[in-house]
Amino acid sequence: MPCNTTTSSAPTVIVLASGRGERFVASGGSGSKLKALLLNKPVLDHTLEAVRASGLPWHLEDAGHAGMGDSIAAGVRSTPNDVGWLILPADLPLIQSSTLVQVAQALRGGAAAAQPVHQGQKGHPVGFGQASGPALAALSGAQGAAPVLRALREAGRVVDVPVEDAGILTDIDTLADLARAQALLLNQLSS
Repeated sequence: MPCNTTTSSAPTVIVLASGRGERFVASGGSGSKLKALLLNKPVLDHTLEAVRASGLPWHLEDAGHAGMGDSIAAGVRSTPNDVGWLILPADLPLIQSSTLVQVAQALRGGAAAAQPVHQGQKGHPVGFGQASGPALAALSGAQGAAPVLRALREAGRVVDVPVEDAGILTDIDTLADLARAQALLLNQLSS
C-alpha cells in the first residue's frame, strides 16, 4: 500500500483501489479496470497523478477488501492520527488536483464533511473531518461511507463545494465509460 503520509494539517486522500471491477469485465473488459489503458496510461496512474499534484498526503488502499466500506475503514485505520480524509475511488482518472485541494480547504475551514458538486451533481472525493474517524473506521460492506455522509448532511454539517471538474463524476465501470473518459480527456487536451 504505497503512501505519502506525514504529520500534516491537511487531510489525507484515501485512494480506494480494492474493487474487483466485475462490471468492467461483464461489459467486455479484460482484467482490472484500474490497469485499463486511457491514452496509453493505466486508469490508476491518471488518478494518482492528480493526487500527487495536489500536494496532499495520500494513502493507496489496494489490499483487495470485500467491499468499499471495508476499504475505507482499512484506509482510515492506517492513518488514524490524520486531521481528516478525502475518500477517492481510484477509478476517477479525470479528477483534477485543484478539486482535491478545494475539498481539503473546506475541511480546513471547519466543515465536518465536504462534497464536490459539478453542474448540480454531487461527486467524489467526499471529505470527512477527524471527528468522523471512528464511524469511517467501523464501516464494512459494499455501501461505503454513504451512511456517515447522510447523517452529517441531515445534521446540516456538509459543505457542498462547487467545482468546474466533470472528473468528479467520470468513473470507469464499463468499457463504454472508458471510451467516454478517453473522449473527454482528448477534448481537454485539444482545448
